[in-house]
Amino acid sequence: MSSTGFSFALGKRLRETTPDSASRTQANGGEFQGRTGTISTPHGEIQTPAFIAVGTKATVKAVLPESVAELGAQAVLANAYHLYLQPGADILDEAGGLGKFMNWSGPTFTDSGGFQVMSLGAGFKKVINMNADGTTHATGADDDVAPGKERLAHIDDDGVWFKSHLNGDKHRFTPEISMQVQHKIGADIMFAFDELTTLLNSRGYQERSLERTRLWAERCIIEHRRLTEERSHRPYQALFGVLQGAQYEDLRRKASRDLGAMDFDGFGIGGALEKENLGTIVRWCTEELPEDKPRHLLGISEPDDIFTAIENGADTFDCVSPTRVARNSAFYTPYGRKNLSNAKFKRDFGPLVDGCDCYACANYSRAYIQHLFKANEMVSHTLISIHNERFTVKLVDDARLAIEDGTFFEFKDEVLGKYYS
Repeated sequence: MSSTGFSFALGKRLRETTPDSASRTQANGGEFQGRTGTISTPHGEIQTPAFIAVGTKATVKAVLPESVAELGAQAVLANAYHLYLQPGADILDEAGGLGKFMNWSGPTFTDSGGFQVMSLGAGFKKVINMNADGTTHATGADDDVAPGKERLAHIDDDGVWFKSHLNGDKHRFTPEISMQVQHKIGADIMFAFDELTTLLNSRGYQERSLERTRLWAERCIIEHRRLTEERSHRPYQALFGVLQGAQYEDLRRKASRDLGAMDFDGFGIGGALEKENLGTIVRWCTEELPEDKPRHLLGISEPDDIFTAIENGADTFDCVSPTRVARNSAFYTPYGRKNLSNAKFKRDFGPLVDGCDCYACANYSRAYIQHLFKANEMVSHTLISIHNERFTVKLVDDARLAIEDGTFFEFKDEVLGKYYS
């Protein structure tokens, strides 16, 4: 695949820069795969590990793109499914692509719509369970939906039929259509169309789904090549394959070997993951993947998960959590997540976090932002979101520097010791 304008340069490996104890490696279940690197795209570089801010509908909720740049985010990830429905991929193509449309000059990602296949199907209106609890799977469990809810997505081997959650219109997504939509959206990095299963799907269904995703990956590559040639007037868009397999080691390793041998520019580690096995599952994948291509872990942002992902080889990751919790007045501090709606902050005229260099902390007090929240003023969402995004971005930036200077595990122990104290 001609990847003009896209490349990945490996930096330093964690296991080479940071002295480690045998006991820590043993507790991890295997050798640490963490590393630093540089992803180069037509719209700039991403120094990895990096947290990618989520801008689902071509906006990081409540935060101006200029503010996203100022808080240090290196790239933004948007959602192909949502942008396909509104305003439409053709609109973004006519605007010159996602970055120009939203006035963001840096690198951009789009996911494939695979998450919505699950969330509108078996997972519709359910919380995605991060703990399988050894569940035994009853007959028909693979087709269950939440009580009282309608299944909006139906999967077959060729693709997915789904109903728009906006107006009920029926739409078809196939690997080819996903590629066509994402090429029009115009992100620097996009993901192959995949099927996301839940931890509660049966083993048999996981195997069938994995093979379906493998075949879809092959179709995505073929269509991506065709569109890249057809749209040579546009900057090159990198294509990442998505690794599924849920909580099963043999399936995760198989997916990594199968897709790792394909002509992808990088890889996304997808699927519902058991939190306690997050590092193990990421390591299964990274041990099998080619070292000269980047790996993106979809959907994490808690500090313990961040460190676990980094040390096991994730280069980039994203999550909506920093802005989602901000809309409920929750803000991150070095000593854990706090809720600004608590009465004790009513007369607290200090910043959200002493010493924080974000715009919100430099200019506004806890008392004022709490007042905005209590008064239902949307600026409260903006200020807390800026702080939470900055907190997460800086945490990952500092972890990257700690890998470089050989202090990663000391840094991890210090940060998590405070945060979960």
